[in-house]
Amino acid sequence: MRKIVLAPLCALVTVAVAACSPSGPEKTNPELAPRGTQMTKVKPTKQDLTTKLSISGKVEMNPTFGLVAPVAGQVRYFDVPTPNGTPTKPIRVATVWKDGAPNYVEAPAGSTFSGRLVDDKATVTAGMPLATAKHVGYAIVGDIDGQQAYKISGALTDVTVQIKNGPGPFPCTVLGTIAALPQGTIPEKPPVTPDNKDQKDPKDQPQQPKDQPQTPSSATGLRIVCTAPADVQMINGASASIEVTTGKSAQALVVPVEAVAGQQGKGKVDVMQPDGSRRTTEVTLGLTDGKVIEIKSGLTGDEELAVPGPNLPEGQQQGGEPSQKPTGP
Repeated sequence: MRKIVLAPLCALVTVAVAACSPSGPEKTNPELAPRGTQMTKVKPTKQDLTTKLSISGKVEMNPTFGLVAPVAGQVRYFDVPTPNGTPTKPIRVATVWKDGAPNYVEAPAGSTFSGRLVDDKATVTAGMPLATAKHVGYAIVGDIDGQQAYKISGALTDVTVQIKNGPGPFPCTVLGTIAALPQGTIPEKPPVTPDNKDQKDPKDQPQQPKDQPQTPSSATGLRIVCTAPADVQMINGASASIEVTTGKSAQALVVPVEAVAGQQGKGKVDVMQPDGSRRTTEVTLGLTDGKVIEIKSGLTGDEELAVPGPNLPEGQQQGGEPSQKPTGP
């Protein structure tokens, strides 16, 4: 009787095992995770952070650059004559008067005056282009767009250049402003009268040759103009890469850009809690090199953050401010 009872039981066990087989329609794809699933965790770290911007440029002869107002005030122009040769000393082209004191605007040595950009006696703001000058000789010129202009404005003291298949990298000294310049104007020389014949200072206003008429400068777009050291060989038209250091931060608190959601200096991160949940925290963002981003406030550095970070509303960016990774070749 035992053999007759055990046979049906074995058959039942076999059927039960077959019913539990994972080959049924409930099988899921193990490679896919639900949206928002935490993939990994990171802790903030500290490191020196330097951000740089790369601009495509080339070697040009006699490029035009702009001279700006040192302060806000009223501009008064000098009658600048055409030089007999390349100036070896700065040339005074204008004065901006503020609170009864003069603030002089000068074209540097090695350049010539090539145009006024505003009317004489106009009220100007600090940093506003007032005049154009022409560098005599070779320089590196790079065209920039509006977004790049705001990134590098005020950060023109650390510029290096690499000429393609040529010299470099070498430091490059920036001339004038990066602002777009309108067409310059050369005023007509006023006629000599008994009232003005003695007004000019011979030191500032040497005699203008009559056979060397000045040509006003043409309009330019946003661009950076810089000069190489004297021992660097230059070839007109050669391609170059201009690298501008836009920011430096020593021992900055940084996290991967994937852990941050936000833009324009403000962002959010998900801080992991002991029970495995997330707490979304607002942070203030700083420099970024495209891989990590500086956290200026909002974290102590001891937190664990979820990666990827919080989901973004449509139209926002991941990783805080737009990356300042090199954009040139």
